[in-house]
Amino acid sequence: MPTGRRRSKHARPHRPLAAHHPTAVTRRDGEWLVRGIAAGSSTKVYRCPGCDQLIAVGLSHVVVWPRVASLGSSSEIEERRHWHRSCWDRRS
Repeated sequence: MPTGRRRSKHARPHRPLAAHHPTAVTRRDGEWLVRGIAAGSSTKVYRCPGCDQLIAVGLSHVVVWPRVASLGSSSEIEERRHWHRSCWDRRS
């Protein structure tokens, strides 16, 4: 007979973080934060810095920004860019 109590969160299987949580990635030019954008959440057109092509509305992609702002930049968020996922993955 069920006790009505939930299982401990520590006993539940691990769930991966949702796409809206940024992931730290280290590349040759520094450390970057990468956040996935689902196709349903993509509501504007952006230009990918990797291929210089447009990222259409409704296309899943990633948003990337440096962990630490560059000299002359007031914040990391000011430097964020939208990339095609394949362009970002190809970048080394």
